[in-house]
Amino acid sequence: MKKLIVLIFIITMVLSSGCGIISILGTPTRHERKIDAEYDLAAQKKQKILVLVEQPVWIGAGMNLRYSVTNKINKKIIYDIRIPSINLITYDSLSEFRSNNKNFSLLSAVEVGEALNAGLVLLIEIDSYELNKVAESDYYRGLLGSQAALFDVGTGKKLWPEEGKSKSIKVGFDIEERGPQVGNVRLVAALAHCTIRHLYNCPKDRFKTSDDRSSVAWQSWE
Repeated sequence: MKKLIVLIFIITMVLSSGCGIISILGTPTRHERKIDAEYDLAAQKKQKILVLVEQPVWIGAGMNLRYSVTNKINKKIIYDIRIPSINLITYDSLSEFRSNNKNFSLLSAVEVGEALNAGLVLLIEIDSYELNKVAESDYYRGLLGSQAALFDVGTGKKLWPEEGKSKSIKVGFDIEERGPQVGNVRLVAALAHCTIRHLYNCPKDRFKTSDDRSSVAWQSWE
């Protein structure tokens, strides 16, 4: 009788542990958990996409921000959102069109997209840039800001963000010891990430970045 009771006890414990293991295995990891996209760009894989970066003449930089930001965002769209590169309008195509059109500055983002046979235009308007050496040190402090919006070329309507004219993206850092060139690359990479993360279901553990200055309430993601 005692052996039977012990056997029943062991079986109960194994079954109970098994349920716990199944429960643990069934819980998504932090990487598997996603932050829902504000707009699902992945659902538009058949559309041609133009990334149009505008940089005011008064913003000087140690690099071509239009070129660098465009290419970095294109790469993020390809690798993070899994949109084929063939569906992206290249920077060279845009640059050629810009050079051949004296009235380019008068065209809207939708008009540029239409001229280049794009279905969607992701407009990035650079509105702030700083990269300064910290006094009496070899460190640099950097800041890069933009206003981002996604447009449907066919209808001319803004698809993202839902509220407001555009999405404010701000990135920066207080200390970079590897020089201004690395500082610029760091700013561009952070800006591209902080823009594209809103356009697909981004893994929770990749959503944050230490260079984000967009005033996101991180506590809501914990």
